[in-house]
Amino acid sequence: MLRLEYRGVTHRRHVALGTQKYLLTWHFDQDLLASQAAADGWYSLVTRLTPQQADAAEVLRRYKGQGVVERRYGEFKGPLAVAPIFLEHNRRIAALITVICLALLVFCLIERQARHALGPDQTMSGLYPDNRKVRPTGRMIFYQLDSLMLGPRTSTSPPVILISRGVEAHLLELLGIDETRPRWLET
Repeated sequence: MLRLEYRGVTHRRHVALGTQKYLLTWHFDQDLLASQAAADGWYSLVTRLTPQQADAAEVLRRYKGQGVVERRYGEFKGPLAVAPIFLEHNRRIAALITVICLALLVFCLIERQARHALGPDQTMSGLYPDNRKVRPTGRMIFYQLDSLMLGPRTSTSPPVILISRGVEAHLLELLGIDETRPRWLET
């Protein structure tokens, strides 16, 4: 008889050599499984925060919020298209990090402005082909506005932003941009 244990599951293998039959049976340790099921979803978090600074619920909330921060780091390589650059001087490295952080800040502020302008619902349709209502993200906003073009200025009319879809007009409205008056004309 061979006995193997793995996470509360006991395997017993009986081999009868004379009849050339193999029999595999197993059973579950119900007490061990019940104790493991009671601990499902529990894990420990180590923090430097004191109990006065944050209780257990606050520590868990901060931990669960890390996904938002990680998503922002993902934006560096996605819509912002930051590629690796090899720099030799600390001054240039600091400058590059500053520019990247400023680009990420603008990216986040555009997303925030669009959501704030949408009101308490914070959802809109037209961002996906199936027209379902979703919360706009910075990536979706930049994807939708990627095809915008600037119409040339003539002797009688100023340049104008050319809009080909309704979702573009809606996003520009949410961001407070007047397509008939590009901002650099005011300076």
